[in-house]
Amino acid sequence: LDEIEALSSIYGDDWCVVDEDEKIYCIKISDCLEQPKWTLCLQVILPPGYPTAEPPIYQLNASWLRGQDYMELASSLEEIYIQNLGESILYLWVEKIREVLIEKAQSSDPAEPDNKKTSEEVDEDNEEDFLLNYQPVQEESVKMLDFITSESQEDEELPLIQHGNPITDRRSTFQAHLAPVVTPKQVKRVLEKLYENKKIASATHNIYAYRIYCEDKQTFLQDCEDDGETAAGGRLLHLMQILNVQNVLVVVSRWYGGILLGPDRFKHINNCARTILVE
Repeated sequence: LDEIEALSSIYGDDWCVVDEDEKIYCIKISDCLEQPKWTLCLQVILPPGYPTAEPPIYQLNASWLRGQDYMELASSLEEIYIQNLGESILYLWVEKIREVLIEKAQSSDPAEPDNKKTSEEVDEDNEEDFLLNYQPVQEESVKMLDFITSESQEDEELPLIQHGNPITDRRSTFQAHLAPVVTPKQVKRVLEKLYENKKIASATHNIYAYRIYCEDKQTFLQDCEDDGETAAGGRLLHLMQILNVQNVLVVVSRWYGGILLGPDRFKHINNCARTILVE
């Protein structure tokens, strides 16, 4: 409570209480410029064991944050947690993120943040061109989901990636991809492998979530990405929590067909994910 009160005082209007009972908070972080170019929203859920026994559950939201940038920032936050076990770390997390944003703002790299990517982007590609072959999940790969992570078992080989059955509605197509993962580096490898496929890389949104069980700490390492489809990553992670799955990454690709689907798009995203997880 002291930490929350201090953060609220420090960050003022940028600090938002989403749900006080469930201890869900959100903070908008920027690069400190008068006209910020790089911004990011950090959402955290503080579990009952925080800070002595459990880490915060967090989500990073920014339209430009994906791929290498995402994995590097997530790795930095995990490192801060490990270096400060049992201590309050939200302030350290916020300032680390701000440091990254300032570095980007001061960088000579002319790249601008991709702020154009929003929900329901128009994509006129032919739907038939981008569907991957549906591959039923084999029993062996399901058993792999039971692997637990430890330093001795850490394996950076590319896990087996399965592709689910596509769903098409009003010219929008959704397809789930799944891989068993036991380390964040494997998550990175799977994402890189998927993005090598031009059809997946050209999807309007590639929403993903993963949950890795750390047996030595008896906690979950988990995160998600909206990729421009606001709140979709959090919903996907919530589904995985309800199903109590572990050591798995799920990616749902959506190719927008030009017709707004409204809330139905979230139904299709979750249905794709649920089907491949159950299989």
